Amino acid sequence: MSQHDEKPHLPDPKEVAKTYAEVAQRASKLLTEHVQRQLKHGITPPADDLGIAQAFMDMMAKMLANPYKMAQAQMNLVWDYMSLWQHSMMRFAGMDASPVARPAKDDKRFKDAHWEEHFLFDFIKQSYLITAHHLHDAVSEVEGLEDGSRKKVNFFTRQFIDAMAPSNFAMTNPEVLRETVKSHGQNLLKGFNNLLRDMETDGQLRVRMTDPEAFDLGKNVATSPGKVVFQNDLMQLIQFEPTTQEQFKEPLLIVPPWINKYYILDLREKNSYIKWATDQGHTVFCISWVNPDRRMAQKNFEDYLTEGTLVALDAVCKQTGVDKVHTIGYCLGGTLLASTMAYLAAKKDDRIASATFFVCLLDFSVPGELGVFIDEQQVSHLEKKMEERGYLEGAEMAGTFNALRANDLIWSFVVNNYLMGKEPFPFDLLYWNSDSTRMPYKMHSFYLRNMYMKNLLKEPGGLTLAGVPIDLSKVKAPCYFISTIEDHIAPWKGTYLGATHLGGPVRFVLGGSGHIAGIVNPPAANKYGYWTNDKSKNLPESADDWFAGAKQHEGSWWTDWQQWVVARNGGATVPARDPSKGKLKPQEDAPGSYAKLRLDQKKKVA
Repeated sequence: MSQHDEKPHLPDPKEVAKTYAEVAQRASKLLTEHVQRQLKHGITPPADDLGIAQAFMDMMAKMLANPYKMAQAQMNLVWDYMSLWQHSMMRFAGMDASPVARPAKDDKRFKDAHWEEHFLFDFIKQSYLITAHHLHDAVSEVEGLEDGSRKKVNFFTRQFIDAMAPSNFAMTNPEVLRETVKSHGQNLLKGFNNLLRDMETDGQLRVRMTDPEAFDLGKNVATSPGKVVFQNDLMQLIQFEPTTQEQFKEPLLIVPPWINKYYILDLREKNSYIKWATDQGHTVFCISWVNPDRRMAQKNFEDYLTEGTLVALDAVCKQTGVDKVHTIGYCLGGTLLASTMAYLAAKKDDRIASATFFVCLLDFSVPGELGVFIDEQQVSHLEKKMEERGYLEGAEMAGTFNALRANDLIWSFVVNNYLMGKEPFPFDLLYWNSDSTRMPYKMHSFYLRNMYMKNLLKEPGGLTLAGVPIDLSKVKAPCYFISTIEDHIAPWKGTYLGATHLGGPVRFVLGGSGHIAGIVNPPAANKYGYWTNDKSKNLPESADDWFAGAKQHEGSWWTDWQQWVVARNGGATVPARDPSKGKLKPQEDAPGSYAKLRLDQKKKVA
């Protein structure tokens, strides 16, 4: 019997019935809960709390004020469409023709061969790319639009363009169509069931990026052994077990951001920065921040200094018996670390021997696309929400970061989970990314207003923390800045500005890739590379001048950092330090209870 004579494989009726039952049950429950919520709170007209509608109204007014330019943009679009029609007719006739529009090389939405080979899908793809190009150009080139409105219009226009991609719809995605025919529509039914599952927790859609059941902290992520040797209400301090017989005398303290959890630096053994650092002979300590609830609403930025970094520094010195500590601050943790160093400088306290800053802003003049979300109107609206709850919900923060890379972190999972009907692939990095944390109300309000909006950290005495004026120029300890060229959260030219405000010697290094992948880049992977500039003793005035004289290297910046920090710790060693035998009493095993609390678990936090 030939392949064409084979009977199509029909789905198991029992499985179909089971899936239908699950969908019906979930849909009924969610619909009932939604109606009850609407009745309870009443129906109110949509508000423009973020100023998005106003920004687009301003844009339309400016655009209509120049009808000639608008007509010219429309004609350019028509000409491109005429070229596309000509191209498609040639393809239909079996002739070769150069495409009018091509996707970017790294655009994964159109990787399926049918987007190129089948003239109809090729037409759909190019039609979308042409429209997207002209639409974005039209709104971004409107003259006379206020800068804040321009940023909002550009950002949310791109969100709309990304959402309307033909790859996001079943009837215009060749891969989804093939799967629909092959499975007799089971992919769409399973996808709808996945959609309902992702809405069950609180009625809000939380697109699942990975299988949360596939990971267990301490077993297959955050696996570096160690002990929690100190804790208070705000943080736990973890000391990791040595992997060498001798360790450097001066220990290493890592200050991670409290926007996410510390174990981004300890995902798996092969890409764990913490494991690698212990293998190089460092005594590694790391702060693990608490996931705050409403009881911590009044915790401020300076509390993270006095009850976080300062207390951790005291504990490290007590545990090891030394008075010199090397430090690392990642992102927001680096902002706190620099503030701590300025505080210590004012106190004539020189216990920090060196500081390394991972993708860290100290000067917020170049905030990147996060600046779209930070103005008086939006921050005031956010403060009202935080005041009611006592914190910023972790999922809201995660949603903001995901929107910065919507095609990779939102729409690819919509297609996989809801159109293809597949379960997301177990991926440790995405598990960590979904392990969101809350922000205390007072702290986050202070951070947004004083750092992003007023940019006071770079001003000598602009901020006062715990009664001490903060002046970054008083920081004389040697510093190492590692930034990444594709960072969309802390743009490298902005981090470079921050490096110029410090008063001591600074080594600036630019890594490949982005905010996470460029940092979690072990030497064994031999990926991305990095740039250094050793031509001048001091940092050039501008980031562009620095890059013009920079040299590119293969491999990971980790090895460059190791050479730098060893040169500053003198190379003196001591017998390996057992976390259980120091002066501090171990509380529990790493990764500790603060890191293990997940907000997407059904067990709620007060």
